[in-house]
Amino acid sequence: MPTVLSGRALAVTATATALLATALGAHTATAGTADAAATAATTDKVLVIGIDGTVLDRVKAANAPNLQGLMAQGLTAKSTLYANPMAATSSGPGWSTIATGVWPDKHGVKDNTFTGKNYTAYPDFLTRIENAKPQLNTYAAADWEPITSTDAGGPIFSAKVDKRLSLKGDRDGYGTEDPKIAAAASAELQGQNPDAAFVYFGQVDGAGHSYGAASQQYLDAIGRVDVMVGQLLTAVQNRPTYAQENWKILVTTDHGHTDAGGHGGSTIQERGTFVIAKGAGIPAGSVRSDVKLVDVAATAMAQVGVNPGPAIDGIPLNAPDDNDPFDTLRPALQARVDETGIPAGVKGFTHTPPAGWSVDNSKMGTGGVTEWAGWAFATDEFWSQSQRDQWRELNVRSRDVFAVADSDEWDDKSHTGSYDSTLITPKWAVTGGTVKNLTFQTHYHHEAGQTAQVLVSYNGGAPTVVKSYTADAVAKAESLALQVPAGATDVQVRFRYAGTNNWYWTVDDVKLG
Repeated sequence: MPTVLSGRALAVTATATALLATALGAHTATAGTADAAATAATTDKVLVIGIDGTVLDRVKAANAPNLQGLMAQGLTAKSTLYANPMAATSSGPGWSTIATGVWPDKHGVKDNTFTGKNYTAYPDFLTRIENAKPQLNTYAAADWEPITSTDAGGPIFSAKVDKRLSLKGDRDGYGTEDPKIAAAASAELQGQNPDAAFVYFGQVDGAGHSYGAASQQYLDAIGRVDVMVGQLLTAVQNRPTYAQENWKILVTTDHGHTDAGGHGGSTIQERGTFVIAKGAGIPAGSVRSDVKLVDVAATAMAQVGVNPGPAIDGIPLNAPDDNDPFDTLRPALQARVDETGIPAGVKGFTHTPPAGWSVDNSKMGTGGVTEWAGWAFATDEFWSQSQRDQWRELNVRSRDVFAVADSDEWDDKSHTGSYDSTLITPKWAVTGGTVKNLTFQTHYHHEAGQTAQVLVSYNGGAPTVVKSYTADAVAKAESLALQVPAGATDVQVRFRYAGTNNWYWTVDDVKLG
């Protein structure tokens, strides 16, 4: 029997009722007043659909008109996960990351045992919505018990969620419990009044384990789930108050699958995830490369007026583009040269810096692996496949294109001299006597014999070291306070990395604020 946990009956909030009454009364006013009232009456709502273990390329190949329709009408964003030792590419860490909006180094779930979970500090997005706006109605339904029940290490979505439906799902690839979830969630979406909802389907993952992601059975499972996604979308559209509502629909997955079936490891197939999104502010048919799984929670919260703030790692999908200069290099990315382990079709590196930036290789040795001869600009899909299971997969806080200095990979081909390369920012205007914060995302793997330094120079003067890394700094958001000397009018930042057969350093999203 299903377990239904309810904190309070779901009903139209007093605020929504008042706004709807205003909109109805506005029909007697002028056209302009009516338009204003209708705008004021819009109630923002969000539905997140989770489909376990689903490969985006197989969604595109399947008979899946509803999912493909969402892609055509909105956003498709491919992404990659972490791997061990941060966490396995399994459901516990994956759904915890999606729900909490933070990476496993914060929420603490590394595998399906849930040992080390830290949901108290990093609760799920429905709980955050309840804490910020208890008048809003929240709903979660799943047939994998840890998502919504206390069994097997859960729940990921806490008891603060107004209504939770938990079924014990099968993992045979046919998902006999999924239709029950779809029916119950559709009734809730159409007949009740959830403001924020999460609905989970598990059978695609079951098909992946039983038959492999390359199988027809896997495509068939995607097709069956697509029908249920259509049920949910129809339920939303059939709501009596739909015309006065602004819905955002998000579809995502927790991990990928190998062609033969299975996940948990560090291959790019197992690490593959995606976000599909439709709603106001999302261009139809758009494709992005800078979206991460943590953005699902941030987007859901922002949709219902809850500020995610700095507590989570995610960024709402319609947040303003921060114009990271490294990301402008994507059209110029090249395929492999010496790195034969990277698939030939993956375009993911360049040595050409963005406008205003430069790389000083005057102290670099000659030869070595071409891709990593001095600071390069690369994507996770490219760089992490250069050599698996050496923590490159842990660079989760970099997005899209980032800068990387990798002496370990460079050393894999004969060379003379050692690795010594410096990445240099443009000159930024400053005012003497002030404090500026230099922020950037960094992922640094240390070994004795290598050097990683951040240096600054003012008005073209000699660079001074403001930060030296002497230990690992894994997937870290860095912030350095710069004391601008009197009389200074500009500052320039350098990132110098030196070593030989050592490790690496990545830098991304460099800002002076």
